[in-house]
Amino acid sequence: MAEKCVIGIDVGTTGVKVLALSEKGSIIQSAIAAYPLYTPQAGWTEQDPADSWSATIQALQKVLPACRHARIAGIGLSGQMHGMVALDNHMQVVRRAILWNDQRTEKQCRELTELAGGEAALLAMTNNQMLTGYTAGKIRWLQQNEPENYSRTHLILNPKDYIRYCLTGTVCTDVSDASGTGLYDVRNNKWHTGLMSACRIDTALLPQVLESTDVSGNIHADAAEKTGLPQVIPVSAGGGDAVISTTGLGLIQPGRIGITLGTSGVVAMGTPSFMANPEGKLQVFRGNIPGRFTAMGVTLAAAGSYHWFRQALGRYEVDQAEKRGISAFHLLDEAASAVPAGSDGLVFLPYLTGERCPIHDSEARGAFIGLTSLHHNGHFARSVLEGVAYSLRLVHELITISQERWLDSRVLVLAGAGAVIPLWRQIIADAFQLPVQSVYGSDEGGAFGAALVAGVTSDLWPDLQT
Repeated sequence: MAEKCVIGIDVGTTGVKVLALSEKGSIIQSAIAAYPLYTPQAGWTEQDPADSWSATIQALQKVLPACRHARIAGIGLSGQMHGMVALDNHMQVVRRAILWNDQRTEKQCRELTELAGGEAALLAMTNNQMLTGYTAGKIRWLQQNEPENYSRTHLILNPKDYIRYCLTGTVCTDVSDASGTGLYDVRNNKWHTGLMSACRIDTALLPQVLESTDVSGNIHADAAEKTGLPQVIPVSAGGGDAVISTTGLGLIQPGRIGITLGTSGVVAMGTPSFMANPEGKLQVFRGNIPGRFTAMGVTLAAAGSYHWFRQALGRYEVDQAEKRGISAFHLLDEAASAVPAGSDGLVFLPYLTGERCPIHDSEARGAFIGLTSLHHNGHFARSVLEGVAYSLRLVHELITISQERWLDSRVLVLAGAGAVIPLWRQIIADAFQLPVQSVYGSDEGGAFGAALVAGVTSDLWPDLQT
């Protein structure tokens, strides 16, 4: 009998990652297909959902040949949270998706908070602030600024749930992504219809909510033809990337804290029961195990800051890397490693797209501070890594204060693309004064966690805790 495997699909900010995982838990193959971002104005970030679907097909076609001797038992989905994919009554995309790091909705979020009765009332309803990244503010922005598009909108989905529709023809979301819309009663695990009524948001716009390991649908014939996947494979409900990545890190049991260095930086910890968030400084979402939760804080530009630096100020390294056939990041890492800790007084503030935590300010802006004639590109590169590390440390302090009763480990688990940079790992260890470690699959992001969830859905293993 052929060995079974599962596939995880992570619909990220800059591309889709697809990963195949054997029933023994080893990675068979992974692949990434990129797509563009659109920034029509400063602080705006958009994406064409058709690009995401095309990239999903491409990445699957790169991975599936490695699975030819295995039977695919299930598929799991992960994706960037909070985005708004607006669909009409024919399930056609109304406009480009507005993404999680888009900052255009500050005004709308203030209005929604007022309509809810103020911040204290809102926190009592959802346990989270109405942050500019959340889906609710985008819906109100669409109402106010593109009324024709809003009148055509029949359904609002998050990015991964649009890919689910393309794969299965079914419409739903999971509890973690629902938690990140700003409209979900996290404590009682349901859409907060009272809040939606107060905010004049039609409840019919939002999909059914499932637990992460529930079967959400099966691969239909059209998707099978386009992707090469066999028909009728079950697709799990999955989870938002910030939450499902913690599952991939093994942060199911409370007490361990993980940091994911993706485009954003997420500091997260699982909690065994509901945790009140009275000041709203953290985000507390439903987890991938029924009845469990994830407490986290997000700094919006982590590895995204380093990518920005490479493109904006690292052209010499990019040119040299192309000539030598290596990564520009390798040269930047080398230059940064030659600079002493503290970057000789050069400080970077990583607020390139506003900030969510430890401060919530969509108008916050990035900066290099302390610049002198002695500083060169190595100083700039190191200060970017250090600035992100210290922003993450402030988030970590918020979590450890609020979660102290559950902490049982003084080790940081690192994941994401940034975690493979040895210098950055050391900078984080020094900034936090804590040892750091990685776990198997930690550099695969949400795709690894999505595959684990798919394995539970398809009965390859009994649960996410063993």
